[in-house]
Amino acid sequence: MPTLASATVGARLWLLVEYAGPWPSHLESFDLPEDVSELVRRALDRGVRPQLIRRPGRRARQREQGMRVLVAHGEGPAPWLASGFVAGPDDLDLDALVAGVVPESCILEDEPVFLVCTHAKRNACCARIGLPLARTLAENLPGRVWETSHVGGDRYAANLVCLPHGIFYGSMSQAAAIAAANAYRSGEVILDRFRGRAGIPEPLQAVEHFARAHTGECSVGAVAVESSRSDGDVTEAIVRCGDTRLQVVVEPSAFRAPCGTACAETITTYRLVSLDRLTPVRYATPALT
Repeated sequence: MPTLASATVGARLWLLVEYAGPWPSHLESFDLPEDVSELVRRALDRGVRPQLIRRPGRRARQREQGMRVLVAHGEGPAPWLASGFVAGPDDLDLDALVAGVVPESCILEDEPVFLVCTHAKRNACCARIGLPLARTLAENLPGRVWETSHVGGDRYAANLVCLPHGIFYGSMSQAAAIAAANAYRSGEVILDRFRGRAGIPEPLQAVEHFARAHTGECSVGAVAVESSRSDGDVTEAIVRCGDTRLQVVVEPSAFRAPCGTACAETITTYRLVSLDRLTPVRYATPALT
């Protein structure tokens, strides 16, 4: 089943709240303790993606010194991740996050974090496949892995999200998750089971995917859409891929889901219509002094 161009579009800013209690099927139902619900509400009001998180394996008791939170800013050329403990919702400045500033109650993290969806109340497959994957990944990357609530795309379970960039992978095996996490720690993506980068429209996720596949460019930050236009269902874009510029044209394509796949009989993916190399990217040479 193709996974490309399926990352969650509305997620460039993230709020992760550690909560060891039961997770409701939908966070927006606010069926949570008052302080957690208020954080989720404030995040949604500001266009921030809220996620509940907990450590893989044995359930730990909630810490008494407050709530552990992580915030991620995935926009721009230098995404960042920060963490902290807050006594309550008023101690976390989400407006700072929206402005691209680290909230005063948090400190920058120098290592990425990895989220594995294990949200059983949303989809049983996420827990059945995601729980063992999360435990294995946590053994390989101690302290950097969290189980998380629904991330979007249940049919792609097990889902892996790499923050702060918001890199999505789906249909992950344990070996594939370890490889993807290690690649991300080195600043690269692996196209196998790559769903795309969150916060980017799906057609442009497809454009970036095909540009990477054509050039072999793996660096997370080396691919960027310079311009795009749509004519009906067809999307044409100019994309920079390392030192190369490409004109990429894609269009939607319906894929019949395998028997037993949850949520849909057909899945919309994208196919490559055309790809052409343009003039190389030229950089100005600094004047000698």
